[in-house]
Amino acid sequence: MEFIWIAIGLAILGYFIGEGLRNFGNPKKDSSYHYFLKENELHYYINLSENEIQELLLKYPGAPKVILNGNTYYPLRQFQDWLHTIELNNK
Repeated sequence: MEFIWIAIGLAILGYFIGEGLRNFGNPKKDSSYHYFLKENELHYYINLSENEIQELLLKYPGAPKVILNGNTYYPLRQFQDWLHTIELNNK
Protein backbone atom coordinates (compact mmCIF):
# COMPACT_ATOMS: atom_id res chain seq x y z
CA MET A 1 0.00 0.00 0.00
CA GLU A 2 2.90 2.36 0.71
CA PHE A 3 4.20 1.96 -2.84
CA ILE A 4 0.88 3.15 -4.25
CA TRP A 5 1.11 6.40 -2.31
CA ILE A 6 4.72 6.87 -3.39
CA ALA A 7 3.74 6.22 -7.02
CA ILE A 8 0.85 8.72 -6.80
CA GLY A 9 3.15 11.30 -5.23
CA LEU A 10 5.77 10.83 -7.96
CA ALA A 11 3.11 11.10 -10.66
CA ILE A 12 1.84 14.39 -9.22
CA LEU A 13 5.39 15.66 -8.84
CA GLY A 14 6.14 14.76 -12.45
CA TYR A 15 3.02 16.58 -13.62
CA PHE A 16 3.92 19.82 -11.83
CA ILE A 17 7.53 19.70 -12.98
CA GLY A 18 6.36 19.12 -16.57
CA GLU A 19 3.95 22.06 -16.40
CA GLY A 20 6.65 24.28 -14.98
CA LEU A 21 9.12 23.33 -17.71
CA ARG A 22 6.52 23.83 -20.43
CA ASN A 23 5.82 27.39 -19.24
CA PHE A 24 9.45 28.21 -18.43
CA GLY A 25 10.26 29.79 -21.81
CA ASN A 26 7.06 31.81 -22.17
CA PRO A 27 5.72 33.20 -18.90
CA LYS A 28 2.31 34.82 -18.69
CA LYS A 29 2.42 38.40 -19.95
CA ASP A 30 -0.26 39.77 -17.62
CA SER A 31 1.45 40.13 -14.29
CA SER A 32 -0.11 41.42 -11.13
CA TYR A 33 2.96 43.58 -10.47
CA HIS A 34 2.07 47.26 -10.20
CA TYR A 35 4.47 50.12 -10.70
CA PHE A 36 3.91 52.88 -8.16
CA LEU A 37 5.07 56.47 -8.54
CA LYS A 38 5.35 59.39 -6.19
CA GLU A 39 3.59 62.63 -7.12
CA ASN A 40 6.86 64.32 -8.10
CA GLU A 41 7.55 61.48 -10.61
CA LEU A 42 4.17 61.48 -12.35
CA HIS A 43 5.03 64.19 -14.85
CA TYR A 44 7.80 62.06 -16.37
CA TYR A 45 5.41 59.24 -17.23
CA ILE A 46 2.20 61.16 -17.95
CA ASN A 47 3.89 63.77 -20.15
CA LEU A 48 2.46 66.76 -18.33
CA SER A 49 4.28 69.51 -16.47
CA GLU A 50 4.58 69.40 -12.68
CA ASN A 51 2.11 72.28 -12.36
CA GLU A 52 -0.42 70.52 -14.61
CA ILE A 53 -0.14 67.37 -12.49
CA GLN A 54 -0.73 69.35 -9.30
CA GLU A 55 -3.76 71.10 -10.84
CA LEU A 56 -5.14 67.76 -12.05
CA LEU A 57 -4.79 66.17 -8.63
CA LEU A 58 -6.41 69.18 -6.94
CA LYS A 59 -9.30 69.16 -9.42
CA TYR A 60 -9.81 65.38 -9.13
CA PRO A 61 -9.03 64.24 -5.57
CA GLY A 62 -10.48 60.80 -6.40
CA ALA A 63 -7.53 59.90 -8.61
CA PRO A 64 -6.30 56.32 -8.03
CA LYS A 65 -3.71 56.36 -5.27
CA VAL A 66 -2.39 54.39 -2.35
CA ILE A 67 -1.37 55.99 0.93
CA LEU A 68 1.24 54.08 2.94
CA ASN A 69 2.84 55.46 6.09
CA GLY A 70 1.79 58.99 5.17
CA ASN A 71 3.28 58.77 1.66
CA THR A 72 1.05 58.89 -1.41
CA TYR A 73 1.81 56.59 -4.34
CA TYR A 74 0.05 56.42 -7.70
CA PRO A 75 -0.24 53.11 -9.61
CA LEU A 76 1.01 53.99 -13.09
CA ARG A 77 -1.20 51.79 -15.27
CA GLN A 78 -4.34 52.49 -13.24
CA PHE A 79 -3.59 56.22 -13.26
CA GLN A 80 -3.11 56.23 -17.04
CA ASP A 81 -6.41 54.40 -17.56
CA TRP A 82 -8.16 56.81 -15.20
CA LEU A 83 -6.65 59.81 -16.99
CA HIS A 84 -7.84 58.43 -20.32
CA THR A 85 -11.43 58.15 -19.05
CA ILE A 86 -11.23 61.73 -17.74
CA GLU A 87 -10.07 62.96 -21.16
CA LEU A 88 -12.86 61.07 -22.94
CA ASN A 89 -15.52 62.48 -20.59
CA ASN A 90 -14.32 66.06 -21.11
CA LYS A 91 -14.58 65.93 -24.91
